[in-house]
Amino acid sequence: MSAKEIILNHLNNEDEKLAYIAKEIWDNPQVALQETFASNLLAKQLEEAEFSIEWGAGQMDTAFIATWGSGSPIIGFLGEYDALPGLSQTVSSTKTAIEEAGPGHGCGHNLYGTACMGSVMALKEAMEKENIEGTIRFYGCPAEETLVGKTFMAKDGVFDDLDAAISWHPGSTNIVWNGSSLALNSFKVNFHGVAAHAGGSPEMGRSALDGVMLMDVGMNYLREHTIQEARIHSVVTHGGQAPNVVPAYAQVWYFIRAPHREQVDEIYEWVKDIAKGAALMSGTTHDIEFITGCYDVLPNDVMSQLLYEKMVEAGELSFTEQEQAFAKELQSTFPDGALDRSFEGMKKKAKNEIPDENKEIPLWSEIIEHSDNPPLMGGSTEVGDVSWITPTGQLTTCCWPLGTPGHSWQIVASSGSSIGAKGMLLASKGMALAGLDLFTNPDLLAEAKAEFDKARKGKVYVTPIPDGVLPS
Repeated sequence: MSAKEIILNHLNNEDEKLAYIAKEIWDNPQVALQETFASNLLAKQLEEAEFSIEWGAGQMDTAFIATWGSGSPIIGFLGEYDALPGLSQTVSSTKTAIEEAGPGHGCGHNLYGTACMGSVMALKEAMEKENIEGTIRFYGCPAEETLVGKTFMAKDGVFDDLDAAISWHPGSTNIVWNGSSLALNSFKVNFHGVAAHAGGSPEMGRSALDGVMLMDVGMNYLREHTIQEARIHSVVTHGGQAPNVVPAYAQVWYFIRAPHREQVDEIYEWVKDIAKGAALMSGTTHDIEFITGCYDVLPNDVMSQLLYEKMVEAGELSFTEQEQAFAKELQSTFPDGALDRSFEGMKKKAKNEIPDENKEIPLWSEIIEHSDNPPLMGGSTEVGDVSWITPTGQLTTCCWPLGTPGHSWQIVASSGSSIGAKGMLLASKGMALAGLDLFTNPDLLAEAKAEFDKARKGKVYVTPIPDGVLPS
């Protein structure tokens, strides 16, 4: 039996177990930095498979690194497992919470970490039986939804010795994600004023809320002078407690995004001046609480092509009539235009023409070849930080219906069903087979590294997170 056959055999035999683990994590959702159930469950499985476990990467209690093997190359697999607040949902096509306002896996991360775990365990068996040299690393990455996990792990240097990294994300189609994303800074600005009676002696007060509002005016004017692709969004997290009290404290939370890390840095410097000006105008003081910052994704065509070929080798998905019917019911709950927008977006990501009739299929089973010129993703991911440290590849598989809105209860429902489990197994197979080639084909790995070095254009990864900032 070849190493490839060992991997596929292993994952086919472990299919039910992997689905069970993913459902256990789905049944016990925990938000960023609180993922004790998922991290312990995955770490236990890996420890029983003779991986060594190291906890606390990036000063996060729910982060861990599982390692097996020795020597070079060192190939890393990035697993995630955090849930989102307020998305509790049953496996149902009607919006029905399990726990009112409770968390739910609205991004499919119950599948994400489990698939990566399955990959490394299958790969380990093949490497053992075929005497293949090298080191496998599984990274248990918490807090992806808040863009904290991998950014603080990267700051800790845990990816620095990797020869390559492999990852995936649940989605609505089976395709390699070879596009980039937006770099980001997340920070809160605290304004401190003087409380006073708003009716009796307002002249004695200095409104911290005025500081927030004046800052937001400045930010709105800033938008005119940022590049077209930049994004600035915010929420006022604290604005006072009663109208008749001049607020002594107020806080606003901002995200700044742009296609490249240096563009975010440039905008952020201007933002700091706006905060100073708002404080001067309102007679308050201010401080900036930096939460996290991440890089844009640096695509690697060698890694992308490898993952596509291995997904094809793993084989297409097969969905039952019942699963297609359930997916169709979920689609009926989507906002107007969601399906059309998703379909048009997928056509831009694909290399070849996608027939219009495919829009009528809720669950796509075929493997789609990725475009050489993919669109820029409007969101952000801290996989970007890893991609600037080592050659990185990502794929997506069909775990929910075409058109499903991101971070939605519909994703929770599908990710807890057999649909999500099937997509997860395909992802696990594709990643494991890709890892095998990286371990056994030195020329392939050298080619990925050469492209990585060329794409960086002499830049090296420097964490955007200031010293002294802790994960939160």
